[in-house]
Amino acid sequence: MRQLPANHQSLLQSIALIDCNSFYASCERIFNPKLLGKPIVVLSNNDGCIITRSAEAKALGIKMGEPYFKAKKIIEKNNVKVFSSNYSLYGDISQRVMEILLGFSPEVEIYSIDEAFLNFKGFKNHELLTYCKHIRQTIKQWVGIPVSIGVGSTKTLSKIANHLAKKEADYEGICILKGDEKIEEALNRIEIGDVWGIGRRLSKFLRNYGVCTAKQFAFLDRRWIRKNMGVVGEKIQLELCGVSCLDLELLPSPKKSCCVSRSFSRPIEKIEELQESIANYGSRVAEKIREEGLIAQSMSIFVLTNHFNKKEKQYSSSIKLQLDYPTSDSKLIVKRAVEGIQRIYKESYRYKKAGIILYELHSSSSVRGLLDYDKPRTDSLMRSLDEINYRYGSATLRLAAEGIRRSWHMRREKVSPCYTTSFDQLMIVKS
Repeated sequence: MRQLPANHQSLLQSIALIDCNSFYASCERIFNPKLLGKPIVVLSNNDGCIITRSAEAKALGIKMGEPYFKAKKIIEKNNVKVFSSNYSLYGDISQRVMEILLGFSPEVEIYSIDEAFLNFKGFKNHELLTYCKHIRQTIKQWVGIPVSIGVGSTKTLSKIANHLAKKEADYEGICILKGDEKIEEALNRIEIGDVWGIGRRLSKFLRNYGVCTAKQFAFLDRRWIRKNMGVVGEKIQLELCGVSCLDLELLPSPKKSCCVSRSFSRPIEKIEELQESIANYGSRVAEKIREEGLIAQSMSIFVLTNHFNKKEKQYSSSIKLQLDYPTSDSKLIVKRAVEGIQRIYKESYRYKKAGIILYELHSSSSVRGLLDYDKPRTDSLMRSLDEINYRYGSATLRLAAEGIRRSWHMRREKVSPCYTTSFDQLMIVKS
């Protein structure tokens, strides 16, 4: 490996990546122990594609992203358990895991719903191993989710360590990459396509030049990397060599936009149903930005038909709309969204999907002025709406424009109960 300056700060730091194993499948197992050791898959919206596979399902050859109907034969033959995505449950379990991690380090970057980086600066190697074992045990005992932990001097090395901890049983769920020899050995076992930041296109490009492993990439001439891959590629190489280029993001980056879109359970043709669906999505996207204390200045609405169905005529359209003033008021956002649908709707088409995107997001406390004169009343109303729906379940209260029957609603035929987020679906324990 390249020799680093003796006083380089990265030599002193330890960054851990905690990653929940087959997270959605693990969430389903928490409240159904009979699923332990059984193959599980979780489906995407409308039960379309496979988005999570347990280790047992992967061993059967079930592919990630494969349409459910294509894998149905192997699923039925091997008695694979199938679940519709239950985002309320997964989000709540994720929050519980992240709250535990915040107790183990003052510096935590929540990277995704099932991953987080932690700074363990100052630990010795034997202390790190003991500490990581304690973290795994605590999360498993308190929440019921198994995790893998990878530790390195940079975020990219911790990603590689986590990959090894998850894939190779000898590590028992924890891999600590410290020391040049150990790091070099690990990089030699990692395919170039598995390096964080190198996607399918770049890995194909590198393989054409004989670069097939992370180790080979780490020893490439840096000038060649900068010429062919730019600064991003150079940073990846430096991270593999132990030079930290990616700091922990302790505060989430401010959102610039927020989107809610869904495919329908069946094609719809009537404008009334499109209006109901976009009203529902508008209400949800407004709720999402209120959760983060944001307001929106503009929005866009889009609709499209099923482009996979070549037998039907195709149509897609979108429209950008300006809000009268920055707001997170569901009523105003839904009203504008319905106006947008009326302007882009065309008869004689079978619509498969619609969505809404809010733009120009700002903190709600940053906007003042005469146009915002009814803000206290609006905020109070939206706060009451959110509190009731949080306490009694999503959509307990909703706008009339969202409809009642909603036959177009997303298909979720195999969804599990919301064990932790709905009172009427709590488990009953009998003594």
